[in-house]
Amino acid sequence: MKIDSTNWGILQCLQQNARLSNAEIGRKVGLSSPAVAERIKKMEDYGVLTGYKAVVSYTKTGYQLKAIITLRAFMGRLKPFLTKVSQFDEVLNCYRITGNENIIMEVVLRDQIHLQEFIDSLITYGEVKTHIILSNLIQNNPITDGVGFNDLEI
Repeated sequence: MKIDSTNWGILQCLQQNARLSNAEIGRKVGLSSPAVAERIKKMEDYGVLTGYKAVVSYTKTGYQLKAIITLRAFMGRLKPFLTKVSQFDEVLNCYRITGNENIIMEVVLRDQIHLQEFIDSLITYGEVKTHIILSNLIQNNPITDGVGFNDLEI
């Protein structure tokens, strides 16, 4: 499958608003609605499009803090943490990384007490560093063909 400029256009539309109809996308990229549907299906089948989601406000759902937390695992504690992390409801995203820390997490918390309790649950696994997010400068920035992959073959 080739990700050509038309497919990139479809991807741009879906990343900006996944609820656009195939007809609306077609008007933007110069295709008919069935042609858009066919291209979307192909990109889903090839794993280019991996899902669709709603973006939910953490503050409107009762969470007052958003933080980035890094973990530098103690010897022998990384694997137990990797098993446990999926059970933490606070964790929105978790990445295994290179560098001094092993893990970086994006979390939401009700308040400072909740933050303290969450940190307490992590310290058995390693050294924790917390960074409270003050504002979001870029959120869900779309992936584009700006890196020179105009006709990427997958």
